[in-house]
Amino acid sequence: MDSQIVIEASGLTKTFWVNRHRRGALGALRGLVDRSGTEVKAVENISFRLQRGEIVGFIGPNGAGKSTTIKMLTGILVPSGGAATVDGIVPWENRKRLAGRIGVVFGQRTQLWWDLPLVESLELLRHVYRVPADRFAQNLARFRQLLDLDPFLETPVRQLSLGQRMRGDLAAALLHDPPILYLDEPTIGLDVVAKARIRTFLADINRERAVTVLLTTHDLADIEHLCRRIVIIDHGKLLYDGEINQIRERFGTQRTLVADIDVQPGDPPADQFRPGITLVKQDGPRHWFRFNRSEASASDVIAMVAERYRLLDVTIEEPDIEEIVRRIYEDGFERAGGNSTDYTTLETATAMRR
Repeated sequence: MDSQIVIEASGLTKTFWVNRHRRGALGALRGLVDRSGTEVKAVENISFRLQRGEIVGFIGPNGAGKSTTIKMLTGILVPSGGAATVDGIVPWENRKRLAGRIGVVFGQRTQLWWDLPLVESLELLRHVYRVPADRFAQNLARFRQLLDLDPFLETPVRQLSLGQRMRGDLAAALLHDPPILYLDEPTIGLDVVAKARIRTFLADINRERAVTVLLTTHDLADIEHLCRRIVIIDHGKLLYDGEINQIRERFGTQRTLVADIDVQPGDPPADQFRPGITLVKQDGPRHWFRFNRSEASASDVIAMVAERYRLLDVTIEEPDIEEIVRRIYEDGFERAGGNSTDYTTLETATAMRR
């Protein structure tokens, strides 16, 4: 395996057997004999690789298979098919050894002790992971600075706000210097200030220590701030693996020219501009013109507006990644603008990132 590849999944599949629900005592007795039910594929034939130091967004709607995939990559679940290695370790075959190589943060759960002050939880984890005292002191000092832990280090975890607890969980996950970090909804329920602090911390720790991060989130602002690459899954299947800019180019065909114009009497109405360029909004002198990138360039549209009106100011708004991903979820990959040959293959994606 390439030494730069730290996470590799190949044909990873997880199937659950869901027993048929039977009501009442008689139904329960029948259920002891009749084991009929439904086979559900939570994850189906997923393949991807993460290189050392990457931050990759792993996204999909609820029930897409994101958490199931992470649980297989951490060794919590054994796959029904396929293979995976994390830092050269098969997760479900050697969970104890893998635990020292990964950090995990689940937004809805905590690894901290509920009734202990945060600092005592971190001390306990130092012994769990056998972190040398001097290294623990160095890491704690750095995390206190980056995450601003001092105001609540002595506070019992149960009394922390959600944002404070999440910062404590991030420190706990990285105390033992893991080269790989799994984040499952790390900013869920947080306010804007708390989210910004966590995003800055993750960017800093990735830059300083080349920590590889697999980030699962519904907040696409996290993805845009931290990731160059995203992996999209739905119904357990891989839909897309590639750069965010590529998905904008492929699916975000609609761009917006925001122009402040001085409309004089006798000028043509802005809402009757020309086919393919649509006025979608107006607020005083500011006008929003929508156009398709495949039919006209931004410079062409600016020139057309400048020919008709006195142009005071102009900016271009690129398509919002949240809107693009929402379209893929709702319409499916092909209807949103892709086709079966557009899927970025593992080999192509890896070659592009080298």
